[in-house]
Amino acid sequence: MLHHTPDEISERHALKVNPAKTCQPIGAMYAALGVHGCLPHSHGSQGCCSYHRSHLTRHYKEPVMASTSSFTEGASVFGGGPNLRQSLKTIFQVYNPDIVAVHTTCLSETIGDDLPSIIKSAVEDKTVPEGKHVIHCNTPSYVGSHVTGYSNMAAGIVKCLCEKDETESKRINVIPGFTDPSDMRKIKGMLKEMKADFIMFPDTSGVLDTPQTAEYKMYPDGGAKISDIMRAGGSSLSLCLGKWSSEAAGVELEKKCSVPFRVLDLPIGVLATDRFVEAVSQELGLPVPKSIRDERGKLVDMLTDYQQYLYKKKVAIFGDPDTVIPMTEFLLSAGMMPKHIITGTPGKAFEKRIDSMMKEHGHDYEYNCSNSADLFYLHQLIKKEPVDLLIGNTYGKYIAAEENIPFVRFGFPILDRVGHSHFPKAGYMGGMHFISGVINTLLDKMDRETPEDMTMELVA
Repeated sequence: MLHHTPDEISERHALKVNPAKTCQPIGAMYAALGVHGCLPHSHGSQGCCSYHRSHLTRHYKEPVMASTSSFTEGASVFGGGPNLRQSLKTIFQVYNPDIVAVHTTCLSETIGDDLPSIIKSAVEDKTVPEGKHVIHCNTPSYVGSHVTGYSNMAAGIVKCLCEKDETESKRINVIPGFTDPSDMRKIKGMLKEMKADFIMFPDTSGVLDTPQTAEYKMYPDGGAKISDIMRAGGSSLSLCLGKWSSEAAGVELEKKCSVPFRVLDLPIGVLATDRFVEAVSQELGLPVPKSIRDERGKLVDMLTDYQQYLYKKKVAIFGDPDTVIPMTEFLLSAGMMPKHIITGTPGKAFEKRIDSMMKEHGHDYEYNCSNSADLFYLHQLIKKEPVDLLIGNTYGKYIAAEENIPFVRFGFPILDRVGHSHFPKAGYMGGMHFISGVINTLLDKMDRETPEDMTMELVA
């Protein structure tokens, strides 16, 4: 399929081929699902909403509920205000959510619909019932990425729900980045082990990884409760796990409720998890329990035991900046050599962070790092400088097949495998799960390519 990708790289300004991202509303829809009893609402055409729902459903293998303003030609010309008002009326009458989270699309952004005014009018004339909530954010698909959309909705949750509380509280807010429900569950588990008082939002655990009970629930038991989110304005600190997807919510919470914030990486790998655990311990004055220290020791032991398979293996990695950054650091600490590191989300800070990370680890080899890049460019880089391993989402499999590179699926979306959203990459245990997958993938290739007369031993 990719036989004709040239290795000669030409500069491109107005063309993306297989972009390493998708559009803002998908991220906004995912963040909205992290609020309990919330129905995401796509203010645009029916087709947009269907695509966003299906993309999330294919990744998480769970039904994703969302409503739409169902724009037609009339709304495209005269504006979508009447459509949104009618949608809200129908939603509360038929589906009865606790909260509706409205995000825009290309069409409604191009028209210039004034969401705050439309929603305010709907509240005043009781289209929105008493005790119910409608929040919103702007997510034009033609800028940013799904990570930007997640960030905008997380900030929208703060703007519309959080309330200032002057009471002194030794409690933290944790705003996780765009990551799977299993990672959010693992982060909460670590906090509970430390006996931390915390509020996490958005939180998709218990929403997109629900058990089979033979009973359908449109609004599953999981998700951050509205009452808890409102109390977040009285916490002592917000930990924003991911600059691109969570910092905006931290900034908004500080501006609105005077809650200071710290930006940390998602706790993926040894060092990023260390920083997260230390931040919680220092802020709340809590000791790190033996169970967490033992998990860390097991991960370090695994990295030591299998160093012969990891050391100086060249890696290409692509995905969202908030996951690629800690993953790159994890690979460096495992003795591997990230050679090509790209993200489809714009932001020069990505390249600066990777550069500083490389210097911190004392690596002076040549590598390629780019933001707002695409998979065509990544393939060209790999053709010029081959690697031993490719890490990224499902769309990397075509490059892996063409260049015969072992491929580890990581990030969003993963459409052609199962289980990824149930097994965390976060925390020390998540690091063990991930690095074992890397090692086993490399060993699989060794098994396939070892001549019969030099067959590998049964024990690696």
